[in-house]
Amino acid sequence: MRTPRVLTATGVLVALAAGTATATAAPTPPPPPRPRITDAAVEKAVARLDGTVAAMMRTTGVPGASVAVVHNDKVLYLKGFGLRRTGESGKVDPDTVFQIASLSKPVSSTVVAGTLSDPADWDKHVPLPGFALKDPWVSDHVATADLFSHRSGLPDHAGDLLEDLGYDQPYILDHLRLEPLDPFRISYAYTNFGFTAAAEAIAAARGTSWQKLSADTLFKPAGMTRTSTEFSAFRDAPDHAATHVKNPDGTWSPRYVRDPDAQSPAGGVSSTARDMSRWLRLQLGNGVLDGKRIVPAGTLDRTHQPQILSQPPTTATGEHTGFYGLGWNVSYDDAGRLRLSHSGAFELGANTNVTMLPLEQLGIIVLTNGAPVGLADAVALDFFDVAEHGRASTDWLAVASALYAQALDAGRSPTDYAHPPAGAKPARNDSAYTGTYDNPYYGKLTVAANPDGSGLTLSLGPKPLKFPLTHYDGDVFSFETAGENAVGRTGVTFADGTVRVEYLDANHLGTFTRQ
Repeated sequence: MRTPRVLTATGVLVALAAGTATATAAPTPPPPPRPRITDAAVEKAVARLDGTVAAMMRTTGVPGASVAVVHNDKVLYLKGFGLRRTGESGKVDPDTVFQIASLSKPVSSTVVAGTLSDPADWDKHVPLPGFALKDPWVSDHVATADLFSHRSGLPDHAGDLLEDLGYDQPYILDHLRLEPLDPFRISYAYTNFGFTAAAEAIAAARGTSWQKLSADTLFKPAGMTRTSTEFSAFRDAPDHAATHVKNPDGTWSPRYVRDPDAQSPAGGVSSTARDMSRWLRLQLGNGVLDGKRIVPAGTLDRTHQPQILSQPPTTATGEHTGFYGLGWNVSYDDAGRLRLSHSGAFELGANTNVTMLPLEQLGIIVLTNGAPVGLADAVALDFFDVAEHGRASTDWLAVASALYAQALDAGRSPTDYAHPPAGAKPARNDSAYTGTYDNPYYGKLTVAANPDGSGLTLSLGPKPLKFPLTHYDGDVFSFETAGENAVGRTGVTFADGTVRVEYLDANHLGTFTRQ
């Protein structure tokens, strides 16, 4: 199985979001928790936000951010910081449109909740033409809740590498049937395209598109006028925040464009802090906004309930235990309060966070236009720390930054392909490697000799992406990966009419056969 990257996708601080809750036996059920955060405590945390955001932006260099705080159905804070795009003068404001990445998931679960009439409807199997899983029984029984809580058995991030190579949604959903499955309903593995399949099935069953269903069910009724599930709406918005990555010299540049339409329900929403504050009010209002019921309370409440264990306890007493609901990270703090959160992260240039304590009627939205270095999560964690305890108990930015760096490094090859071993064997003639190879999952791969005699180039994908090969040892080469899920250099091994691409082979699907 490919190295999990759930820290970046489900919220880098899953363990921290679980707080220090402990599981203790009790002869009688404990009394229900009561609100503990006073208005004065919230005001103190809000007053600190200007300085916190500005300081973290200076430390990280992230170009822009937009933040909203909701308490007791009121927007207490709504502010933009920094630049929409480096090298230009446009400032971020509360109406600047950001790509929200995986923060799309709780937004999408709100949409689905708005289409259902009974909480049990989440447990129904809704078929989608062109989508199946490897086990026919699982295909026929997998429910919306299974796919929205990442317990279908699909492996971690199944389908994401197909998206990186340029395949569209129909191709990716069709080919998930080739992915090996872990045990159904008891295995947690974060999957953008499993989630996407369930959302698209709901839309198809209603004879509409996911984009229209989202707009008609949530965005229009909630007055989220600048929110969309389509990349074109983000791209064409005059006031949008370009995505940025960090350069080797520490500066930030908008070097990449991330089009997430293939996984729209899971990562393709774009929105503003103002719009997201309205969504947050709806969440904290149990589906009611401005006195109008938009989403049934029962179907929305189901999204906030644990569906599967996502973060096993780190101690025997259950500390840092985390769960996944329907599009939400779900945990309980040391006071027994429900805590809901989700992060969004595009390595190509976005990081977002939502965190809320429904009992306290308190929530925060943080949107940024920089690749994940911990800023969005740290702002949210610092805010709640101050609101609950009067001060920040730790340097949350350092913690979050380290966890994101750890998650990014986890996918890298253990082999240092930049430095061939001593006594490396020479490669054979180019003709021993050139040709066309095929793979039922990843499609066609070609290896061609460069016209100038400088070596070999490997091509992959429907509109072939070209990767120059660098010789390593004998029949082993390497290339630099690209895209949202890039992992640095990866190995390419030729043997007996086949070629194995290392980073595509985590689930044993990365071997291509010469045609």
